[in-house]
Amino acid sequence: MKFIFKGYESNLEEGKTLFNFGLKGEKNIDFTEKISFPPVANKVPESLLKSIFNNLMLILGISYWKVYAPSEIIIESNFLNKEQAEFWDTVYTKGLGEFFYKNKIDFRGLIKFPYKEQVPAKPFSFARKDRSVLGLGGGKDSIVAAELLKAQNKDFDLFTVGASQIQEDAAEIIGKKPILIKRELDSKLFELNKEKGVYNGHVPVSSIYAFLGLLVSVLYNYNSVIVGSEKSANYGNVEYLGKIINHQWSKSEEFEKLFQQYIQKFITSDVSYSSILRNSTELEVAKEFVKYPKYFKVFSSCNRNFKILRFAQDDTEGKWCGKCAKCLFVFICLSAYLSKKEVLDILKKNLFEDKTLLLLFEELIGVRNFKPFECVGTPEEVKEALEKISEKGEFKDSFLIKHFKNL
Repeated sequence: MKFIFKGYESNLEEGKTLFNFGLKGEKNIDFTEKISFPPVANKVPESLLKSIFNNLMLILGISYWKVYAPSEIIIESNFLNKEQAEFWDTVYTKGLGEFFYKNKIDFRGLIKFPYKEQVPAKPFSFARKDRSVLGLGGGKDSIVAAELLKAQNKDFDLFTVGASQIQEDAAEIIGKKPILIKRELDSKLFELNKEKGVYNGHVPVSSIYAFLGLLVSVLYNYNSVIVGSEKSANYGNVEYLGKIINHQWSKSEEFEKLFQQYIQKFITSDVSYSSILRNSTELEVAKEFVKYPKYFKVFSSCNRNFKILRFAQDDTEGKWCGKCAKCLFVFICLSAYLSKKEVLDILKKNLFEDKTLLLLFEELIGVRNFKPFECVGTPEEVKEALEKISEKGEFKDSFLIKHFKNL
């Protein structure tokens, strides 16, 4: 089986680009993914656009490559040199670590992006306005990032990938209308996912958002892409085939530096990429977040939102499933700094009383298995928060707090 990056067709005036991929072998399948964006009025050099879209094609292709994870990769009209190919080898290998682990795939030497020997590095310089664009997910991290930028009197706007009520409500409170990027995956991908012999699993979505943020910066004239990724994202989950697997690798400092170096050297020297929360832990971000109660009713960090909100668009309870590691982690962080009443007003139930969460609780504090494959903080942070909660005493009779004290 071969995976082929076939190219793209773009229309800036209509605000859309189609990216084409193919699988060739026992099955021959073509895929097309559509990225939509507001119509572009700015003049952007054709060479820069080509570089942006070519690289965006490579990261979007990760969702289709993983269907069969073939070792042979073909890029029609290949534009990569050896150093670029090594970057993509790293992004796919480390970004898909959890996918390889769960599907028991031996990733060692699997991914080898093709390259040409004589392809010079050509970053394109193009005058930018001194302003930033911030990715908004609607959770505590991107909200804190926005408030920090406001406090620093930075000139910035927001962008979102997809639109949810959570993102819209958070943006309204921030006081900015986001630039909306829509991603439409090929429907054939979802049909294939139902078949036997097809791999499913986690993709490094933050790396996809990083390239989409770069696209926004170029199309709409920004010189900085900012995200809200914390220091805690550097902490891995489990060792597999001699490597540490990190669910949050594409939020890590390692990815941030690699991506920043890559775009400056091979795409454009006029746009930077960084996290404003890089030196903060998840717990420190939560401590900052509770200073902004205006967001308590609208934010959510639960990854099941989009499934839930299809059925409960106006249901506040729908923002939190109350069953996942992320909900439990956020409940713990908020309980360290807010009153019991305030936390229950946000998540609607006392998760410390839910005995079905015991396994996740023990994984979060590091006494069972390994840190959950979620965007959560380290066991040390969780235990620090639980000590604060124990000192406050409001949850002292709750099942999970009693369990923690007895460990």
